[in-house]
Amino acid sequence: MPHPEELKRLNAEIASHLGHLGKCCIYVLSMYVLGMVIVRHCGQTQIAALLSQLMGCEFGTMKQRLRELTYEASAKSGEKRHEVDVKSCFAPLLRWVLSKFRVEHKQVVLALDATYLVDRFIILAVSVVVSGSAIPVAWHIEEANQKGEWNPIWKALLDRLAPAIPTDWSVFVLTDSGLYSKTLYVHLTQELKWQALMRIEGSQGVFKPKGRRRWSPIRHSMHRNMQPLIMSGTCFIAHPIDCTLVIQWETPYDTPCVLVTNLAPEQVNLNVYGIRYWIECSFKDIKRGLFHWEQTKMTCPQRAERLWLVITIALLWLSALGDAAATLPRWHSLHRARPTCPILSAPILGWIDLILALLHHHPIPYGHFNPYPWLTDP
Repeated sequence: MPHPEELKRLNAEIASHLGHLGKCCIYVLSMYVLGMVIVRHCGQTQIAALLSQLMGCEFGTMKQRLRELTYEASAKSGEKRHEVDVKSCFAPLLRWVLSKFRVEHKQVVLALDATYLVDRFIILAVSVVVSGSAIPVAWHIEEANQKGEWNPIWKALLDRLAPAIPTDWSVFVLTDSGLYSKTLYVHLTQELKWQALMRIEGSQGVFKPKGRRRWSPIRHSMHRNMQPLIMSGTCFIAHPIDCTLVIQWETPYDTPCVLVTNLAPEQVNLNVYGIRYWIECSFKDIKRGLFHWEQTKMTCPQRAERLWLVITIALLWLSALGDAAATLPRWHSLHRARPTCPILSAPILGWIDLILALLHHHPIPYGHFNPYPWLTDP
């Protein structure tokens, strides 16, 4: 069976970060990622069709190898079969993402969000928000109709990631209003010692500014086209938290953005929470925009979690490649066509740059992430 040079380099890249998975598993994972990136689809049939011709093997053999990467050990034939422990990959994945940050970064933005796959799955994902997208580094998938509390799941995912972040880095954690809870806020700010920016439903909350005795509804302090309001105090009567309250309501939006954070008022940078929507771009890429996960036939949440490992590595590769390519002279004309907003997302630009490298027989690159916008603005 031939071993294309591109596959060897990708295998070495994955092995350097996920070496605990074992050589055989990493090799199949490398093939899966390469095939997924080239065909821009997570479907095993399409990927197996490509790889069987590339590797010179039977289609059925290749498809079975891809299937078994997502299988539990009991579903595999033969002795000494193992299943991929996805949770063991979370901290290494985060270290992998951080290794592509430039040294002067020392800041990382995480976003917590939930997304659904029709009425089949719900996915709780912790992602590194970067390069106009977001790279999932920890996730939990369960059946969409399953009942239960999410906070223990979020806490478990975050605790697995914490050891991967250097102690001298600043960590910002962004959540939308549907995920706010005092339990999660306390875990982020007091137990993990990170900086939380959690959106709340301002129309329902009350706030007591520092040094005052009276509570007042938050809605009384906001109006459309207002200047951002940032003040410290106590939020909520029933489950109070000492925090900084941030209120912003720009004209184009129908509702205000109300945040609670443990940052001091003078430390609040409104641009940080402004990139939270990048995680929506990531979900779009994972589903219909790039890898078409919405077409998956999988019904087992645990197998879907293992497929997400392949998708995540593919998205990481393309996003870093696209972010690096955006700074190259050959793409300057693309940015001049629309200087205020990129015409192509980082993963799509990365995919184009990769295909060009393959067509021109150039070594395949792996890219890096440029600094967050507020680290480069004068």
